[in-house]
This record gives sequence, C-alpha cells and structure tokens, in this order.
Amino acid sequence: MTLNRRLFNTGLASLALPLGFDAAAQDGYPNKPIRIVCPFAPGGGSDFIARVGSNLLAKGVGQSVIVDNRPGAGGTLGTDYALHQPADGYTLLLVAGSYTVNPALYKLKFDPVADITPVIQLSKGAYVLCINPNKVPAKNMAELLDYMRKNPGKLSFASAGNGSHLHITTEYLFGMAKVKGVHIPYKGTGPAVTDLVAGNVDLLVAGTEALMPHVKAGKLRALGVTTAQRLAAYPDLPAIAEAGLPDYDVVAWHGLIAPKNLPPAVLAKINGAINTGLKAPELVAQLEPTGVSPAGGTPEQFGALIKAEIPRYAKVARDNNIQAQ
Repeated sequence: MTLNRRLFNTGLASLALPLGFDAAAQDGYPNKPIRIVCPFAPGGGSDFIARVGSNLLAKGVGQSVIVDNRPGAGGTLGTDYALHQPADGYTLLLVAGSYTVNPALYKLKFDPVADITPVIQLSKGAYVLCINPNKVPAKNMAELLDYMRKNPGKLSFASAGNGSHLHITTEYLFGMAKVKGVHIPYKGTGPAVTDLVAGNVDLLVAGTEALMPHVKAGKLRALGVTTAQRLAAYPDLPAIAEAGLPDYDVVAWHGLIAPKNLPPAVLAKINGAINTGLKAPELVAQLEPTGVSPAGGTPEQFGALIKAEIPRYAKVARDNNIQAQ
C-alpha cells in the first residue's frame, strides 16, 4: 500500500469538521454534488491531495464531493476542461506547481491568471535533492555545487519529464548556482527514482515521500530541501538556501481554483469550509510526518502565489530552452 493511500485510509475520511458560516453564503449552495477535477492520473500525490480536499469540503458544506481525474498534456487537458465549466461552484480544479510552469511550455486556451478564481492553497511542502553516494563525491550541498563548478556538465540529473515542475525547479537551482548538469527526463517520478538508486543518474530533485525512504535505507544521500526553511519532519536536513543561495525557495504546493467570476458568497463558503478542515489536528498529524503541511489562507494569498511563480518559471524555461515533451 502506498504512503498516500495509507494516510488516507488511516483517518482522513473520519475527520468531522464544524460548520458555522455566514447564513447568506449558505443560501442555495450547494444543492447538488460538487466535482473536483484532478488533471492528473489516479494514485499519485496530486490525486491524493484532491481527495483530501474533497473530503474536507464535503464535511464542511454537507454535500458529496467527487474527484474527476482527467490527465494528459502535463495537466493542461483537465485544466482547460474545468476552466470552461460554469462558474457556479460545482466544478473546482486541483492545481499543483506545474500549473505555473505550463504557460511557458504550452499554447493554452485560457489565461492562467485572468480566467480563474483562486480558491485556496491546500498544501505546502518541499522537494529534496538527493544524490547517489556511489556516484557523486559530495557530503553536503556546498560540496556538490563546488564539484559541479569544477566539472561542468559531468553530472546527470533526472526529472519526471521534460518541462515538468521537477525539471524546472532543478534548472532554476542550477541557474542560480551557476552550474550545469545533463538532463535525463523520465516518464514520471517513479522511474527517475529507480534509476537514481541504480546509479544510472547522479542526482534528482523530487518529493520527500519518493526519496526519503531510500535515504533512510542508505541507498541515497539527501543534501537539502528546496524551501527556504527546514522541514519539521526532517529538522537535520538543511535548506538548499543555506549553501550560499539565500534566494532559492521552491515550495511544492497544491490548491484549488475555479473558473473566473465565481460568486463571492460561494467562494467564501468553499474557502471557509476548507480552511476550517485544514486546521484539524488529526489532519496535521497525518500529513506532517511526510514533509507536507496543510496550507490554507485567503483566495488573494493563493492568487498572489500563482501570479508570482508564472514569470519566474517562464524565465527559467527561456534561459534553458525548455519545451514540452
């Protein structure tokens, strides 16, 4: 059983959330099931967070919430579908960090800022940079960067695919550190991790849930996390920013958006319900050991995050001539 499924089965579905929202916001909504479109395949981390969100929203508004998986084209197919549905609160869209990368890689049929209503950030976490210790002579991040500067283009790095969020965030790091690596794209994180453990590639930036079990088994060496601050789950693992890169800060996040012009009362009810659920101690206890934390906050805060990341990653894509697969 996967970590994501195990977490879900061991308590998330049983969370009971209090109600108590503004009465005006409750009038008429919701009176039928709500759908969260997940533009990724079932069984992965994004699907897991979509189901966490659906559970919290269902408990908060007293209506069933289903997850509708529509994968393809880096998440753009499901995204395009969801954003062209009525702005009535009955179709929401699960988005991940890749949402802010895709505008640089695909010819989208929507404006990723103007054509959405930000709803809420669901989760936040970090990626971790790991090396194969049998291939790379580095004990920490500073040693890795020093080695790469002295040996430009010698080390290979894996990703979940050309133009994936993992690819972009690794190139963002390398550009900031002024080092170069040879990119080896894979069809997903799983095969990339397998080849890193086997020694077929030298390093990988990926989710803690995918890499840390191999670190604990002694097969990989973790050098740093991508967030500006260390993770509570791994307090002894430095932030990459500590290795002379104070501006490097990449958050692995998920959130919900809706088509533009979502009625304010409906937006307030959805945001309020999920914010309440994200504060449940049971949920915090379930997620934090994996390196993921509940996020929450206002629609405006989530919208600002999306708006800030799009130009950042567009520059990385241009500087490295990154194109979609």
